Amino acid sequence: MNNQYTKAAIRAAFLSQLNSKPFDKISVVDIAKMAGVSRNTFYYWYDDIYALMDDLFFTEAEKIRQDSASFDSWADGFRHAVGFASENRKAIYHLYKSISRNKLESFLYEVTFNDVSKAVATMGKETGALPEDVHDLAAFYSAALIGLVIRWLDGGMKEDSDAYLENIEELLGDNIVSALNRSARKKH
Repeated sequence: MNNQYTKAAIRAAFLSQLNSKPFDKISVVDIAKMAGVSRNTFYYWYDDIYALMDDLFFTEAEKIRQDSASFDSWADGFRHAVGFASENRKAIYHLYKSISRNKLESFLYEVTFNDVSKAVATMGKETGALPEDVHDLAAFYSAALIGLVIRWLDGGMKEDSDAYLENIEELLGDNIVSALNRSARKKH
């Protein structure tokens, strides 16, 4: 087995386990068996399940970051990021309800901030907004969106995330552009 294939098999087995049972019920033995590797191979690549979880988040964040270059709006990027959560509802819910909740929230914030900051930076260049205001708006909207995701997770992920996001996007309308225009006027 080549290195990337082995790590991918271990990550896939972990995600599969997370989709079927709570985080604290998953063992290295379960993951290794499902991945078709030995425990020693697991420990060759990962110190423990937490290191594996970090690698899973990092790998998914990189995929989302690469894909985000093709999105036209912050909402498209956010929708794509939430897509991973929707596809893996049980896994995300199990992580959210575990002691690893803070890692999940950090992952969500990182990918959201990446997409939102790109979109806001593009709008900021068009409006001539101050760089610090562009950053602050990206941080604000990222935190607000993650707050909505947390609320969605608390509710058991029952709402249709696409419909919910479309409603939020419609409600926000041109608020970001309006705020950036106000920032640009502060220069003068």
